[in-house]
Amino acid sequence: MKLALLSDLHANLEALEACMAHARAAGAEHWAVLGDLVGYGPDPVAVVDRVAALASRGAAVVAGNHDLAALDGETRSMHEAATAAVDWTRRQLGPAELEFLRGLPLAVSWGDVLFVHASAEDPRAWIYVDDPQRAARCLERSTARYVFVGHVHEQALYHVGPGRRPVRFEPTPGVPIPVPPHRRWLAVVGSVGQPRDGQTAAAYAMADLGRGTLTFHRVPYDWRTTTRKMRSAGLPEALALVLEGRG
Repeated sequence: MKLALLSDLHANLEALEACMAHARAAGAEHWAVLGDLVGYGPDPVAVVDRVAALASRGAAVVAGNHDLAALDGETRSMHEAATAAVDWTRRQLGPAELEFLRGLPLAVSWGDVLFVHASAEDPRAWIYVDDPQRAARCLERSTARYVFVGHVHEQALYHVGPGRRPVRFEPTPGVPIPVPPHRRWLAVVGSVGQPRDGQTAAAYAMADLGRGTLTFHRVPYDWRTTTRKMRSAGLPEALALVLEGRG
């Protein structure tokens, strides 16, 4: 079973379509979207509609903090540019998109697999799993063998072996990593729509749990079109600079 893992799409249609095309070419059979469909980017309606279509065909989809902010306008924990993007996004979404976002759960379990946007430690607290201590707390709150998260906007893999403490591994894009089920694994799959490592390529991951492998990918896309649309929409300049690798 090849499972495409997409997170932090952030209304970036060009990046989403590039990652979906890449995943399909690689044989994706199932899909999981780990939250933050909207926020930051210029195409919230189109992106939500693409994800809703995946969900109608059985994809797992969970809510992220930007998705909930688009529903209730709560942005007290967000920086100024993110708040401006949420306000803009709320004016774009129609009834169908709002209904879809409203129905998203905070976590989804598929057998021995857990999908959550931030951390299983407290899914609504929007905790960043960005070090082994946070990874340990996330894994302690779940019995799943494989936990897949987003929120951090960078890619990382943690595993728990005989020592019982998570060890962080930095993946190399395109290189399959053995993830055998006798260990526990926590993968931070990266951001489709807003990578924050100075690279312009979108990020996602592909799990083949039947074979026990996980591959992190970086996918080039037409970010110039995305940033042009962002500027035309009046979204904060700082958000366009991030996609250009200058933010």
